[in-house]
Amino acid sequence: MREKFSMFHSATIKLTVWYLAGVMLLSGIFSILIYNLATSELDARFSVVETRLNSNADTLPRWLNFRDIRDKQIDEAHQNIFIVLVYTNLVILAIGGVASYLWARRTLQPIEAAHEAQARFTSDASHELRTPLAIMKAELEVALRDKSIKKTELQDILTSNLEEVNRLSMLADTLLKLARSENADLQWQQFNLNEALRHATDSFGALSKRFEAKLPKSDPIITANRESITELFIILLDNALKYSPSDSVIHIAGRKSGGRYIFSIKNSGAGISPDDLPHIFRRFYRSDKSRSQQNSSGYGLGLSLAKKIVDLHHGEITATSTPNKETTFTVKLPQSQS
Repeated sequence: MREKFSMFHSATIKLTVWYLAGVMLLSGIFSILIYNLATSELDARFSVVETRLNSNADTLPRWLNFRDIRDKQIDEAHQNIFIVLVYTNLVILAIGGVASYLWARRTLQPIEAAHEAQARFTSDASHELRTPLAIMKAELEVALRDKSIKKTELQDILTSNLEEVNRLSMLADTLLKLARSENADLQWQQFNLNEALRHATDSFGALSKRFEAKLPKSDPIITANRESITELFIILLDNALKYSPSDSVIHIAGRKSGGRYIFSIKNSGAGISPDDLPHIFRRFYRSDKSRSQQNSSGYGLGLSLAKKIVDLHHGEITATSTPNKETTFTVKLPQSQS
């Protein structure tokens, strides 16, 4: 953490210096131009006055030496202009220094945020990988050391290891989807949202009996990426199934509002606490409370992927929950991507 702070602090200072150098370079160039223009204009005006005085030399007192007066006034004017420009540049240096630091901080902020997100993602992923690997390693070491181990015990160990391998495979698959979504170049097409939702519900087989849908009578046609939207529905439906009683009903509703289609998926159950609700779309975020205790097979990546899909479609996803009662996820998608 200290190394990261030092790295970005150093980068901020360097960027500030470069910004300030650019500001002062421009200020110096303009100062030279202003000085040259002002002194040239001053010299020209004195030359005009001198010409007029020379034409009326007979009416001037003999003791008056205009050339000496002119030279003295010009020197003083040049000096005053120079001092004013020096003080102006000092003020610009002070203001520019503060502004350059703020610009540097603002420039590096997205990079720092991305760096923190990547570091957190790597740390969380390593933690999630370490747990199943540690379980498999321990079980295999015990099996290898026990020479009198029975066949049934070996089968239990292999079954347990297979479960962990399946979990790792699921983790790798979700991570791959997230990685692809980061650099997604989605292909837009027109399709029926109701059909995408039906395809998502059918993918759950016998569990689809738990879904109760109230959809728009007229087919909602949307311009989007069909595969991503179907994946979005699957994620939200799977989440609702996981965290609701096995005999409960999952309510699905859809409607059109303005230029957007709004779909909601509501399930009963333990719900989400107000403390956890703002964080549920973060990667690897799982509450240590009732929802995670009900089902610990997930990695906290599904909702993060769902939000990424919605963001790519310039939509909005929100969640509301009443603990020990119900949870509702609402998705708002624009009708077109233009």
